[in-house]
Amino acid sequence: MKFVETLKLALAAIWAHKLRSALTLLGMIIGVMAFVVVVSLIQGFNVYVDEKIAGIGTKSFTIQRFNPFEDFKDTDTIAAAQRRNKDLTLDDYEYLLQRTTLIGKLGAKARGTPAEVKRDTNVLEDVFVSGATANTADIENRDIAEGRFFSQAENDAASKVAYIGADVSNKIFPAGNPIGSEITIRGLPYRVVGVEAPKGTVFGIPQDTFIVIPLKTYANNFGGLVRQRSLFFIATARVDNQFADAVDESRFLMRVRRKLGVGEKDNFGIVTPDAITGLRDRIFGSIFIVAMLVPGIALIVGAIVIMNIMLVSVTERTKEIGIRKSLGARKMDILKQFLVEAVTLATIGGAIGIILAWLIGRVVTAIFFPTYLSLFAILGALAASGGAGTLSGLFPAWKAARLDPIEALRAD
Repeated sequence: MKFVETLKLALAAIWAHKLRSALTLLGMIIGVMAFVVVVSLIQGFNVYVDEKIAGIGTKSFTIQRFNPFEDFKDTDTIAAAQRRNKDLTLDDYEYLLQRTTLIGKLGAKARGTPAEVKRDTNVLEDVFVSGATANTADIENRDIAEGRFFSQAENDAASKVAYIGADVSNKIFPAGNPIGSEITIRGLPYRVVGVEAPKGTVFGIPQDTFIVIPLKTYANNFGGLVRQRSLFFIATARVDNQFADAVDESRFLMRVRRKLGVGEKDNFGIVTPDAITGLRDRIFGSIFIVAMLVPGIALIVGAIVIMNIMLVSVTERTKEIGIRKSLGARKMDILKQFLVEAVTLATIGGAIGIILAWLIGRVVTAIFFPTYLSLFAILGALAASGGAGTLSGLFPAWKAARLDPIEALRAD
């Protein structure tokens, strides 16, 4: 019997019992959907992290008060780091600037503070305001939609200028060009010089409600650069292949600056893109394995349900099998008929599960962060569902093929 004819028989049998087939598919649909959703979530998050790292430069690193991978392991290490690590200062920044030979660009930033922003009757609460040196725009590869970033001269003069996010621009200037206009931050006037292109949301948190002002302006108007307004530095290597050397040089200079002995632990942190991706892989590698257990169980349950239904189908169609055998159907023909029916059931369930997972991914992308439905996830889901269908259909198909045609014709 040709495969096409076998497939037609399988589809006809499935269609003849639509409700039973639909209920049979539920386990397979849920299992495949869960598998694809988990894979697309993890891959989407990985792609998102990689894009963010690429956005700030794969050859840039951060020097800050704490090392999040070493200092935040538990409450003891946090407490020890808080006692040991001191806030970075502008003197540290100048020290590095004057002595480094392998760093191409070195910028300084201060962590943000929520503030009220006004323009006429338009008011925004809790806008994230931070300070930075002018060269951070190049280091972070900022996507400027309108105007420009502030200059080094404006930073040196502590000018009251502001670079604003897209949401701030849209809400404070709903019907006009913000460039050159004045806004009030904590009661002080600032001139808008640039607007950043929209970045959207991450985990439902808007990324466009922010203002960046010159670092010296920020220090003068918001208070000392300590604690919640602490400084950190962003650096790039002069030459890409000397990135590791630039990191080592920065660590050496900071240790000399802080007079640390040979056996003493760093009282500062250096974070590189490789450290971020390494932590991500360690965390999500374990999560991925655990998360796959749930869809795996659902696929097993779905396969058991398909096997059970196929055994019922063999019992119900005993006379049909007897008639086909009496007309010349071979054991292999009967085996293929029921095996193809089981695989078709499972594959249909897999296809529906993939479609539902894609819809869930669109919702997650719109609300939280981008998901990524790769060809690997689709092929893996179809292979898993087809494999489950094959395994679950083997025994019922074998049982049907072994039926004695005379005994089958006598069945009621």
